[in-house]
Amino acid sequence: MKILLTNDDGVHAPGLDVLEEIARHFSDDIWVCAPDEEQSGMGHALTLTRPVRLRKHGERRFSVTGTPTDAVTMGLRQVMDGAPDVILSGVNRGANLADDITYSGTVSAAIEGALAGIRSIALSQVTSKEGAATEDTFEAARAWGPKVLGPLLDTPLPRRTLVNVNFPALPGDAVKGIRAVRQGFHDYSRGTVVEGRDPRGFQYYWFGLQAIEHSLDHGTDLEAIDEGCVSVTPLQLDLTHHASLGELGERFG
Repeated sequence: MKILLTNDDGVHAPGLDVLEEIARHFSDDIWVCAPDEEQSGMGHALTLTRPVRLRKHGERRFSVTGTPTDAVTMGLRQVMDGAPDVILSGVNRGANLADDITYSGTVSAAIEGALAGIRSIALSQVTSKEGAATEDTFEAARAWGPKVLGPLLDTPLPRRTLVNVNFPALPGDAVKGIRAVRQGFHDYSRGTVVEGRDPRGFQYYWFGLQAIEHSLDHGTDLEAIDEGCVSVTPLQLDLTHHASLGELGERFG
């Protein structure tokens, strides 16, 4: 099995090393192509206004000066010696749950793989606020990654679909299991804008991501994580709201 690894935290991110540990339970034919620096929140952005540069860091290990989408594109078209059987994106440091997936570079890298017709899986490690940026918080991902990935590699998936996996912020032995659940939705208008001044006195704005309130609708990824389980959510690339087609057809037909 040939596996392409990528992420949105950058080629030197610790979560990418965790992802490689997980992937090596299933194959030694592993390739890496990831952004050269953090690209969190880039969504499915594609670099069009400047050149993208490819850098080699070792055998089958590359980075690009661009987005997660760029990394997958370069991995498939310039780096690998043939199409992979699966693309794994992550392990992201932080959750990609509910409607946050629309911002996620981690999920978007898997979207790009799904568009190319390749089985694609995004993996993220939920973190507690304390120590999230500096400590190794991937214990649940290490312990449960192979348990989740095995069945996902064997399960047939329809074309233009992908799978989004989140691990709860718990020690591995405290995780309560794995749930296949639907995408939830947060109860908020996204984040805040923090205003400040730099040392030279110029005004700046920083988007804040403080704790977010949400309702735990039954059967969602938010509920599964809140109850200490790994969430597994199949996603589709067809964004059409089919139920509205009939009414709109009558109005414009």
